[in-house]
Amino acid sequence: MKGQDGIILALPKGRILEELMPLLDDVGIVPEPAFQEKDARQLRFATNIEELSIIRVRSFDVATFVGFGAAHFGVAGADVLMEFDYDELYSPVDLGIAPCRLVVAELKELAQKDDPAQWSHVRVATKYPRLTERHFAARGVQAECIKLNGAMELAPTLGLCRRIVDLTHTGATLEANGLVEVEHIADVTSRLVVNRAAMKTLANSVGDWVQRFREAVNG
Repeated sequence: MKGQDGIILALPKGRILEELMPLLDDVGIVPEPAFQEKDARQLRFATNIEELSIIRVRSFDVATFVGFGAAHFGVAGADVLMEFDYDELYSPVDLGIAPCRLVVAELKELAQKDDPAQWSHVRVATKYPRLTERHFAARGVQAECIKLNGAMELAPTLGLCRRIVDLTHTGATLEANGLVEVEHIADVTSRLVVNRAAMKTLANSVGDWVQRFREAVNG
């Protein structure tokens, strides 16, 4: 493991972090006050546990920090884990927070006459190119993926592609941009992820945190 200066927990910014805060309290982790400051520029924070610190990074980067051993454990959406599929990532606990769906969506007018069962080739905009290619390959469909990191819903309306693969929670953003869900890929929640090497070399400390999160989720 890199950075042998205590245990490092990687957490994502945004909605997942908001829903995670009560769980952190349940397992006994209290970040330093600066962690709650939205304009704080620091990325690493102390906690009430002397040997435990938190890094706050982009959702996609949690998997990379934990997968490559820069952090010992973290929280990431199942969509991120499916996209990267790192061998060194172990996902022992489904935290059940930030539920959403990973879907294929297209413009309403196209959906009225389109049949996904007839697709042989699709061009899609997505931030999940690996996951998307695997999904369509399993159906015998060739997928041409255009990588976008945001504003996915603009792609069909501006002629970049006809379809997108993205997360949706309520479907409101799709609807607001004239899109409808035409295929469901996966249900997504956030998971506790652990570096496999850390589970072996720091079995007592890391294993204890895994158990605390498991007990908090199971009540």
